Amino acid sequence: MKLIARWLLSAAALLAVASFYSGVEIRSFSAALLAALVIGLFNMVLRPVLVVLTLPVTVITLGLFLFVINALMFWTAAAMLDGFHVRGFSAALLGSLIYSVFGIVIDSALERLFFKH
Repeated sequence: MKLIARWLLSAAALLAVASFYSGVEIRSFSAALLAALVIGLFNMVLRPVLVVLTLPVTVITLGLFLFVINALMFWTAAAMLDGFHVRGFSAALLGSLIYSVFGIVIDSALERLFFKH
C-alpha cells in the first residue's frame, strides 16, 4: 500500500514540478505515472551503479556531483518517454532538485502515516 501511495504522490509531484517550472512539461497524469515509475526504477537500479562508478569525482566535488547524476537520470527518463519533456540539462538539474524536495516531503509524510507509534 505504501509503495502505491508513494508512486501516486510522486506522479503528483512531477505534475507540480511541471506547473512550478516551465523547463519541465508533462502532458497528463498517466504520463506522470509512467515517468514516476521510470525515475523510481532508475533510482533503484541505475543510481547506485553510477554513484560507485563516479565515486572519485563525487569525493573531489564534496558530493555535488550527485546532483549531476540525479539530473542525468531525470533527463534520460524524459528522453525515453512521450508526454514528459525536459528542456536541456539545466532544466533537468533544476527540475530534479525540485522533484527531490517533493520526494523528501512525500517520504516524511508516508513515514508518519504508515508507521504510527
